[in-house]
Amino acid sequence: MQIHGPSHIHGAQALSGPHLNRANQVSSFQASTPIQDEVQISELGQLLDKVHELPDIRADLVARIRQEIAAGTYETEEKLSIALDRLLDEIG
Repeated sequence: MQIHGPSHIHGAQALSGPHLNRANQVSSFQASTPIQDEVQISELGQLLDKVHELPDIRADLVARIRQEIAAGTYETEEKLSIALDRLLDEIG
């Protein structure tokens, strides 16, 4: 702030002074470095996203399989053979 006598006071001025041409500096800075946004998703957020992609539970199928297991008719020779073949494929 400049004071010229007891009755004449100028208003507030910038710290850099009144003669500095800041408009050219700001525009050259903005042109040379574009601003880019970045998003980081936590592991928990990624896991929750995968959970939402899972298909819905088919309650009718679950109920039918539970009944078959309770009645002892779910495990058949054919199903056990398929499961064993898949296990051997995965191991070997």
